[in-house]
Amino acid sequence: MNAALALSLAIFFLAGVPIAVAIGLASVIGIEANGRLPLLLVAQRMFTGIDSFPLMAIPLFILAGNLMSAGGISHRLVELAKSIVGGIQGGLAASCVLTCMMFASVSGSSVATTFAIGAILIPAMVKHGYPAPMAASVQASSAELGVLIPPSIPLILYGVSTDTSIGQLFLAGIGPGFLVAGSLMALVLILCRVRGIGLEDGRDRPRVGPALWSALPALIVPVVILGGIYSGVFTPTEASAAAVAAAVIVGMVFYRELRFADLPEILKKTVLATAAIMLIIAAAALFSFLITRSGLPNEIAAWFKDIFESRFAFLLVVNLMLLVVGMFIETSAAILVLAPILAPIAVSYGVDPVHFGLILVVNLALGMITPPLGVNLFAACAVANLSIEKVIPHLFWFVLTVFGALMLITYIPAITLWPMQIILSVGQ
Repeated sequence: MNAALALSLAIFFLAGVPIAVAIGLASVIGIEANGRLPLLLVAQRMFTGIDSFPLMAIPLFILAGNLMSAGGISHRLVELAKSIVGGIQGGLAASCVLTCMMFASVSGSSVATTFAIGAILIPAMVKHGYPAPMAASVQASSAELGVLIPPSIPLILYGVSTDTSIGQLFLAGIGPGFLVAGSLMALVLILCRVRGIGLEDGRDRPRVGPALWSALPALIVPVVILGGIYSGVFTPTEASAAAVAAAVIVGMVFYRELRFADLPEILKKTVLATAAIMLIIAAAALFSFLITRSGLPNEIAAWFKDIFESRFAFLLVVNLMLLVVGMFIETSAAILVLAPILAPIAVSYGVDPVHFGLILVVNLALGMITPPLGVNLFAACAVANLSIEKVIPHLFWFVLTVFGALMLITYIPAITLWPMQIILSVGQ
């Protein structure tokens, strides 16, 4: 059965079959190859895979992000970030990173972050003399903070697929998120200084006081989400509903840019995005059941133990493998298929499952800005109206920087675990 699953999945991927359909069809072929399992298992396992309370957070966080984009929240966050760091050379690019970090604390999606922030800041950077490919590279790489800074949809998927606490994963995402954001800020400031770009970034910089006052209602949303989760007032799933309510109130009452007439289109976008993710989750649940039943994870674990004796070597090989996987397979599908296999192996090497979850997500996030399946890269190119070939040469330093941060996150567990432990100890 394992051979049938692997071969059929590879064929479907190479043929360009959509991810969810490829995983589902490969699972059906695996069941038929086994000969002892009924096809009724397909419907049962797919339904069971999405019958999960934590998964309710996904459509609600997507909806909250869409409401923020339409309600003027993203624009206020951009102005606030520009007021803080926009006065220095390269400050506009740095404000892009900072805004993405703030927007990520609500949306949980890197693609949503790319479109919401990129539509404002890419034209602004080009206007201030930044090469358009560089502006797109800054936006694409910054947007991956959407899957690191809590709340994060990939972290929810990892938690559900490995039975790991989503609340702890959210807390653990703070350290890596700040590290990647800080690394990208340092990079853009250095590049701008070396290349002589961004000399006039402070020309239309808003004053901090008015910008902060205007952005205060927008900042309520992440405060409600993260404060509620970390204080124990509500679960991450309940926080997603609170995020939607806060986004509606801020967009309609405070900024008055969100209208009832906008809601049908926003709900339509949310439903389409949710349907695609849920179909992948359902198909991956079936696939994971089959490979677990076949004993493949145990066989892979034994093979790893025979080949790699140290945790250092294991994590290095896993990182390299995930880098390649992230280039070709959509992040949600990769997490749902690989996490149940790799997480137990990582635990056997003494790696904390929460720490491994962040390693996995940061690694696959890197795949979002690398071709051929770099969704953030394609989104940024679409916003900037550029071909991907023009952007790739400017992307090298950004990929290298994120990879360097990944290595630090991998081999210094404290970056991931200490913020979680400190916040949990304060809460007790």
